[in-house]
Amino acid sequence: MKKKLTKKELTDYRKLILKRKEEVLEDIQHISEDTLKKSQKDASGDISGYTYHMADVATDTYDREFSLGLASNGREMLYGLDDAIKRIEEGTFGICEECKVVIVKSRLKAVPWARYCVKCQEKKEKK
Repeated sequence: MKKKLTKKELTDYRKLILKRKEEVLEDIQHISEDTLKKSQKDASGDISGYTYHMADVATDTYDREFSLGLASNGREMLYGLDDAIKRIEEGTFGICEECKVVIVKSRLKAVPWARYCVKCQEKKEKK
């Protein structure tokens, strides 16, 4: 069995998580400003009074939906990051919720909100 994380390691992961959270919040804010605050006409750059071509409208709609999807993914990541901070406070961070082994540090560095070891995560994804 691998060693549990030290207090210093937990502090380092907390800093990493908070930094990642800040980056995600900035990304969501940027997406919101670019997508949601512009009208359809502003987004297309069209300043004329003519109606839109159907293909242009479809492209603009696709772009908006894509951006909203990115923002939604960002929100899901925020929930995961908040949950990781909660697990640090509870003392369960870095321990697989399925098999209770310590998650390898390389995985936690790459995905600090990971709740499962690689083996258990693969099992969950196959289901």
